[in-house]
Amino acid sequence: MKRIDFETHFVTEEWIEAYLSSSGYPRLAPDEASGNLRLYYQADAAEPWGEANSKRLLDLGEGRIAEMNEATVDVAVLSLTAPGVEQLEVGMGTRLARSTNNHLAEAIDRFPDRFAGYAALAVKDVDGAVRELERAVKDLGLKGWKTHSNFGDSYLDERRYWPILAKAEQLGVPIYLHPTVPMIAALRTYGITLAGAAFGFGQETAMVMMRLVASGALDAFPDLKIIVGHYGEALPFLVQRMDFPYVHAYHQSDQGSTVQLKRKPSDYLRQNMWVSTSGNYLPAAFACTRDALGMERIVLGTDHPYESMVDCIRFLENLHLSQDEAAKLYWRNAASFGLESG
Repeated sequence: MKRIDFETHFVTEEWIEAYLSSSGYPRLAPDEASGNLRLYYQADAAEPWGEANSKRLLDLGEGRIAEMNEATVDVAVLSLTAPGVEQLEVGMGTRLARSTNNHLAEAIDRFPDRFAGYAALAVKDVDGAVRELERAVKDLGLKGWKTHSNFGDSYLDERRYWPILAKAEQLGVPIYLHPTVPMIAALRTYGITLAGAAFGFGQETAMVMMRLVASGALDAFPDLKIIVGHYGEALPFLVQRMDFPYVHAYHQSDQGSTVQLKRKPSDYLRQNMWVSTSGNYLPAAFACTRDALGMERIVLGTDHPYESMVDCIRFLENLHLSQDEAAKLYWRNAASFGLESG
């Protein structure tokens, strides 16, 4: 059975150099106490950046394919790792997005049966980002846009970014909404213990998905497709609760207290959002997601190289899915995003 992995990450040498030379945040720099290289999102939140991990992120060739073969993953949909290019100086970010997309397209050309990819965009040049997304999809053959839970000073739902959402809808390609260290200062109080992948990443990403709902962006662009990792960052657990102010009599007596939407919040989550399996190995989390959204909304994601592809596949195989459920998860649902699913 074919397996298409929707969340795998890479970097380029040029990207690493940009963050090593950055004088602001984010940046790559050694920790003063330990000397270990870390990726600093802000002074109070940094994650390890080891040589082995860097080597695996840089590998867009035989080494990565060998890991895919070991895990029985057929196709990897590649994306530039967080924090992408959105928080760089606009000119540098624009140049780096273009060169990164070219680099990715070249790797896909070398291994067309094994790799696909999402574009990187420097969103603060909105007109340029719109043009680059169109180029990446139409000329380079990339399958969508991978972006992040914040851009350093702003969020995806803000109206200045709506032209990029409009272009993604027009092109019929998904947006993969991926975490980065939160912009919310209170989530960085205890470094990456609170801010990082274990908690803060997901909290802010879920908030941004709900901001897209509350802003009316999904009313303006009703065919927009958004993929959220880690089983939707706990949103399936909350999908019924999201409707509370729209269905409860207490709120219905004063309807002006809620944002006016064309649908209930849960409808947007069920109709515009897909989720991937990346980095969550709790059977109850999978069961909740399946019950809340349906198998049609779940795609395979391994979060390579931050998580093990082998461990992800082993976990999913141990869920003892039916043949129909496994087919939807591993390849059939990929048809929603223009990926070959035979």
